[in-house]
Amino acid sequence: MQTIKHLTIPICVLVLTAGISHAARPVSLDSLLCEMTDVASVARWPDPAFTCRQASSYDRKKVAPDKPDWFANHDNTEYIRAEETDGRKERVMMDADGPGAIVRFWLTAGGPRDGVMRVYLDGATNPVLSFSEFSLLKGDLKVGEPLLQAHPGQLGNNLYLPIPYAKHCKVTWEEKSKGGARYYQINYRTYAVGTEVKTFTLTQVEAAKGLIDQVNQSLSSPLPPAEGKTSTLQQDLDPGAVATLDLPSGANAVRALELTLKTDDAETADRALRGVIVRMTFDGEETVWCPATDFFGTAVGINELSSWYRAVGKDGTMRCRWVMPYEKSAQIALLNAGSRPVKASLTATAAPWTWDARSMHFHTAWHHEAGLKTPPLRDWNFITIKGRGVYVGDTLTIFNPIPTWYGEGDEKIWVDGESFPSHMGTGTEDYYNYSYAPKPVHQTPFANLVRQDDKMTKGWNVMSRTRNLDGIPFGKSFQFDIELISWKPTTMVYEATTHWYAFSDASSNVMPQPKEAAESVFTKEQLQEIYEAINPRKPGAIECEAMKVVKKSEGMDAITQDMGNFASGVWSGGAQLLVKAAKAGDFLELEIPAPDSNPKKISVYVTQAMDFGTLSFSVNGQPCPAPFDCYAPKVKLSEAVNLGVFSPKEGKFILRAEVTGVNPESKGSKIGLDCVILNSVH
Repeated sequence: MQTIKHLTIPICVLVLTAGISHAARPVSLDSLLCEMTDVASVARWPDPAFTCRQASSYDRKKVAPDKPDWFANHDNTEYIRAEETDGRKERVMMDADGPGAIVRFWLTAGGPRDGVMRVYLDGATNPVLSFSEFSLLKGDLKVGEPLLQAHPGQLGNNLYLPIPYAKHCKVTWEEKSKGGARYYQINYRTYAVGTEVKTFTLTQVEAAKGLIDQVNQSLSSPLPPAEGKTSTLQQDLDPGAVATLDLPSGANAVRALELTLKTDDAETADRALRGVIVRMTFDGEETVWCPATDFFGTAVGINELSSWYRAVGKDGTMRCRWVMPYEKSAQIALLNAGSRPVKASLTATAAPWTWDARSMHFHTAWHHEAGLKTPPLRDWNFITIKGRGVYVGDTLTIFNPIPTWYGEGDEKIWVDGESFPSHMGTGTEDYYNYSYAPKPVHQTPFANLVRQDDKMTKGWNVMSRTRNLDGIPFGKSFQFDIELISWKPTTMVYEATTHWYAFSDASSNVMPQPKEAAESVFTKEQLQEIYEAINPRKPGAIECEAMKVVKKSEGMDAITQDMGNFASGVWSGGAQLLVKAAKAGDFLELEIPAPDSNPKKISVYVTQAMDFGTLSFSVNGQPCPAPFDCYAPKVKLSEAVNLGVFSPKEGKFILRAEVTGVNPESKGSKIGLDCVILNSVH
């Protein structure tokens, strides 16, 4: 470790001296690695200046918003062209003139990954890097996590090791299997002509091993304490109250924020905390207006988050280290726009900043829209910005009322009025660094999925991405849209928190939405209304999944299964009780409360499917007329199965369902019980 410090720290100190022009120094692997771990670098207009673009496997039928196929969704295995090289066919993924640098590489594949990926620099006939499958995991680079992230399963692989080049970069793929789905996104910088760039080599990687290890360690570490002068605020915020914190005057920069919010009512905590708004004013201009939980990337509720710029702990402490410079004055205000009191504790750390012509103010905006029906297919706007600045990240929060994937939509980022987006994506999850969604909660330094209420995405979903070397400079304008495309028709809530740095003339189309922030988290009663509107209960239904299990076969699971993926609105309440019976003789007994002491005609609705058994029913020990065959080639809900007329015993009915056989076509013995109807006998 002593050697690593000796080798790396002088390099980064030399490269990252605040306020000094970088234009006279060459861009190199070392300089980009140091820039990656310099949290202050994004707060100044880049020097040397660059543009950021993206090469991807987006569907090439997308040509323009006013042309057919603008929402075409075959976003895989698409390339710029094919070339013949030494008798082999190479498909070109990226082809860009320099000087420049690859700064983010994301990709995933379906099916066999056999083949060779090659990176050619400066027109060389031999690749500088070669990967022996479509994953980045088998090949020349052994840099370790998180610069090279290998997610489990098919979450997507990411390379953040920068690959600079002086003249040109080409990335190709040679297929060596019968193929499969190939998805990729390559973010790259292009510097102005004449910028000196030291072209990447594997020898440089070996020489920079100590620096690479240091960067990996830094990216993986919790946020360290920031140095500077701390200012604190502790206050009980009643509804409508505002608490303000004045920061040290003169040229300074906020280096760290730490905020905790507490409320006494745990059941309504998510709603109450979402109603607290962070407002920041720098040099007389309010540039930040955002619900506090969204500002820190946790959005709805307190969700653990571990990333390079932000962290949220189990105890609810929210931290960030966005560097926020100001020339003369700064103020942070907390507004309780909600209807419940909240206790707030805020600490801000500020340190001196050399204010110069490249210094920019930090901005954050929050855009909420409910009632978004899909279809129709359309683009939803995160934000549109006028002026000059650098886009550095976002958090996307979605409420989806049905258990089906919503995120087929691609991001489309337009810079400075270009005729076609310089960033055209391949899917919502791909933008946030994972793939083949839905996938469980996970954390990485620059992309996080921090909340997913249901494995099939029903309910709240919160994902975040922050940009470091892949920040997007814009000189006149910036527009971020995302497509609304889901697997099934649904009506969603979309909320985008966006972060960017800009000069004083910048403005956006997103206005404060205090009412929406205060009311955007649904109450328990509102959620029930939403779900019941989608999946209404049958009149008089007693839901089997809500019944008490009196007895069942040993080792047999009985779980609630959401049936929205099969036929929304068919199963009463949208769910059933799934009983994982395995053989004849397996049984389940449920308790049905009797509304009175009178006899009732009892009927039951059951699920039929290709792996379900034949059932015999009894009520209070009395057998019902005949078995019911639950086999069907496709999943469906039966008509009402009439069990007969029965009198309650001790104020209840005991319904027993037992597997007594299996249809010859069936592949299993499962039981699916939807609901019971009790009808009076006249």
